Amino acid sequence: MKRNYGLAGASLIAALLAVSGAHAADKKFVVGVSNTLIGNGWREEMICSIKAQAEASGVVSKVIVANRNGGPSEQIADIRNLISAGANAIIINPSDRDALNPIIKQAAAKGIVVVAVDQSVSAPEAYTLSNDQVAYGKVGAKWLFDKLGGKGNVLEMRGIDGVPADADRHQGFTETLKDYPDIKVTSVFTGWALNKTAQTTKELLASGKQIDGIWTSGLDKPVVDAYVTAGKPFVPVVGADNNGFLGQLIDLKDKGLSGVAVSNPPAVGGAGLALALDILQKTKDHPHVVKVTPTVWDNSDAGLDTLKKNYNPKLDPFYSVAVSVPDYTTYTMDQIIGCKGP
Repeated sequence: MKRNYGLAGASLIAALLAVSGAHAADKKFVVGVSNTLIGNGWREEMICSIKAQAEASGVVSKVIVANRNGGPSEQIADIRNLISAGANAIIINPSDRDALNPIIKQAAAKGIVVVAVDQSVSAPEAYTLSNDQVAYGKVGAKWLFDKLGGKGNVLEMRGIDGVPADADRHQGFTETLKDYPDIKVTSVFTGWALNKTAQTTKELLASGKQIDGIWTSGLDKPVVDAYVTAGKPFVPVVGADNNGFLGQLIDLKDKGLSGVAVSNPPAVGGAGLALALDILQKTKDHPHVVKVTPTVWDNSDAGLDTLKKNYNPKLDPFYSVAVSVPDYTTYTMDQIIGCKGP
C-alpha cells in the first residue's frame, strides 16, 4: 500500500536521516598498535606518527599501544589483547610474514581493520602500507657498487634475522649484486640496535679487514661515528634518511665522507592509520598493498642542497626527516613531535 506522509512527515524523515548520518559521522574509534622492537628511534617515531594522525583525524577516542621486544608469539598475544580491548583498527609492525595470519584472520572476522606497516604480511585479510623494502635494498646497493667502480669489499649491515623488512632489503641487495661479480660481500646482523652496530663497526675496524664500502639497513650514524673515533679514512656509506646521518653527510663531506640516504619514512604508521580510518568510515577504497617508493639523496655537489633543506639540527639524530606520507598523513610537525594522541 502506498503511503503519503505529507510535508510534515517528509520533513520528519529527512530530520531523522540527518541525525542518523550525524551519529555515524560522530563515531569514535579505538586504535590498537602492536610493535615488537623498543629502544629503536625509527619505531618510536612510527608510533608517534600513529598518535599524531589519530589526533589530527578527530575520530579516534583512544590509542592503545602494545610495545615490547618480542617475536611472533608475543605479538600474537598482544594482538589478541588488543582485540579484547575493543580495538576497531589494529596497526602492526609485523615480526613475521606468515606467523600472524591466524590472529589477523580472527581480528578481521570481528570487523577489525588490520594494517601492517613498514613490513608485509601474507594474510589476505590485512592491508599493508610500507616503504618498498626490496627497492630500498636495490637503490642503495646500486649507488654503492657504482661508487666503488664495480669492485671491492662491501660490508652489508643487516637488521634482525627473519623479519620481513630485513629479508626484503637483503633480496634487493642480492638481486643487484648479481650484476657486479667483482663485489665481495661480508654480511652481519645488527639487530637494528645502536650499541651493537657501533661495537660491530669498531671490531671490524680493529681487525684490519679490508672494507671498501658499507651498506646499512637504517643504522648509519654509529658507523660513521666509529670511523671518526678510530681516526680511519672514510669509505662510502649507504644509510637511511635519519637526521643525524644527513648532518654527517653535510658536515663531513669536506673530510672525505661520501654517502647516500635512502628514504624509509616511519610515517607509514600514521599513513596506515589514515587508511584504516578510510575503510572504517567507508569514505575511500584502498588496495590491500600500498608501497611507498624510496628516494635517494647523496652528498655529491649536486645533491648537497637537498640534504641541507631536509636536515633539521633541532631534531634528534635518529629521527627520520621523512615525517609524512603525501596523500595519507594530515598531522602537523608539532603533533608528531608532541607524540601525545588521544
